[in-house]
Amino acid sequence: MEKKENKRILLGNEAIVYGALEAKVRFISTYPGTPVSEIGDTFYKLAKDFSYYFEYSENEMVALQSAIGASFANVRSMAVMKNFGLNVCSDSLAPFCYTGAKGPTVIVVGDDPGCFSSAESEQNSRGYSCIAHIPTLEPSDAKECYEYTKTAFNISENYKIPVMVRLTTRVAHQRMPVDVGEINKDAILGKFVKGNNSLITMPPQVLAMHQKLLEKIIKIRGEYSEDSDLNRVENGNSQSTIGIITSGISYSYVQEALKEMGIKIPILKLGFFYPLPVKKIAHFLKKFEKVLVVEELEPYLEKEIKEVCYGENIKTKVFGKSLLPEVGELSTEHVVFALSELAGKMSLFTNTVNVKTVKHIPRFCSGKTGACPYWKLYSAIKEVVPKDAIFGGDIGCYMMAALPPHNLYDYLLNMGSSIGIAHGIKKVSSQKVVAFMGDGTFFHSGISSIINCVYNKSNPLVIIMDNEITAMTGHQPNPGSEVKIEEILKAIGVKNIRVLDEEAQYDELKKTIKEFLNKDSISVIVAKKICWLLAARKN
Repeated sequence: MEKKENKRILLGNEAIVYGALEAKVRFISTYPGTPVSEIGDTFYKLAKDFSYYFEYSENEMVALQSAIGASFANVRSMAVMKNFGLNVCSDSLAPFCYTGAKGPTVIVVGDDPGCFSSAESEQNSRGYSCIAHIPTLEPSDAKECYEYTKTAFNISENYKIPVMVRLTTRVAHQRMPVDVGEINKDAILGKFVKGNNSLITMPPQVLAMHQKLLEKIIKIRGEYSEDSDLNRVENGNSQSTIGIITSGISYSYVQEALKEMGIKIPILKLGFFYPLPVKKIAHFLKKFEKVLVVEELEPYLEKEIKEVCYGENIKTKVFGKSLLPEVGELSTEHVVFALSELAGKMSLFTNTVNVKTVKHIPRFCSGKTGACPYWKLYSAIKEVVPKDAIFGGDIGCYMMAALPPHNLYDYLLNMGSSIGIAHGIKKVSSQKVVAFMGDGTFFHSGISSIINCVYNKSNPLVIIMDNEITAMTGHQPNPGSEVKIEEILKAIGVKNIRVLDEEAQYDELKKTIKEFLNKDSISVIVAKKICWLLAARKN
């Protein structure tokens, strides 16, 4: 098929979609999570024009397992999630690397240095590359998102192994012109081929699978990573005694820093994070007295590069986190000051601008025509629940109740944890505990925690806020459109259940909260009111 190019202004997330479509992906599953929500949303919007299957899965574990199933049926597949979602599906990720991908499979993961949307932690998903032995590509801009996605599918096809593409917020949400090729719209029907046990990870063959996986990684390193254009040297003609090794968005900060300083320093840009091109790194290191490793968060690259120095007896001094922060996003200034320190010179960076930023505390939506129903709910809670009760938050819009004017939560950790933690508190104390959870989170990971409370007989009060949508990540649908929460609660053994409109039945809500706080078994109030923004859009 003749390739016809057309230029589009794309987000990094959108570029991932078009790269995957050009690579003939036919199965895509995701659980929405910022900074990569737009990937699923774009697939969802385009689905009517192309012959692929797309779904918003119940959680990331199910999303990956579904993509694995499609891969086992010899279909090109993709699973998309944010960093914490990789934790949720890690039980399936590692054995999938053992079995290998029958149909080429790419897993896209979005990290959030600086915690702009991922309040739980600054997780660096590159660690999973080494744990699971999954080849990992790290684009630095939207154009590379497009190209690297196609490359990832090629690697997966050639080596029969899943491949991870790791984004960060600044890569996922930047825009640039991308030349998009023609997309094949033909439908592809998969077929699972029976008759061998290569997909069964049980002893003793699981050990042989592990050995075969390690051999694949060695092969990929030698045949692909060492010679790939994804790992390239720039500014190679410089007479500098200093070199830079970097990857991902950190490469963009390096470029900006060198431009601001008006100097040229050779750069080894590593687009292929795992497996690293050891020979290419060693060859680069030998040219310099000092090398600065520029990367965000934990020093994975720095540690590997120092090991290369030790193994190859290279005398180059390697610097990284001794000059650059390990917490938060990097910036151009960070790189400028690190290079200045390395060169023993005062920083020449003077292009700073004093900007007065307008700051406000995140809060629930409100406007002239309406407001978020959570305002009323938290008013009711504060009216009737004793102040010495313990309040547990979870991940969703309702996180904001931890901030003024509510200042409510005593703990808030990760998605689906509010009820599990409440159970633990109830088992070792006599305090009242109220756990909050949204409808999307209930379907994602809350059901099992409620089953545990029923089975192990604890009695927290759980308030599930059903606003009919997964609101915080951009109004993606969830199973609540097909399955009623109260019916699931009844089926799993919850005795005390009440569904209330938190505005229309405000007095009844307060009365029920008082009553349910004193029950001997777990009690659940489903506070049901459509998201105000969703209602406005529907109208």
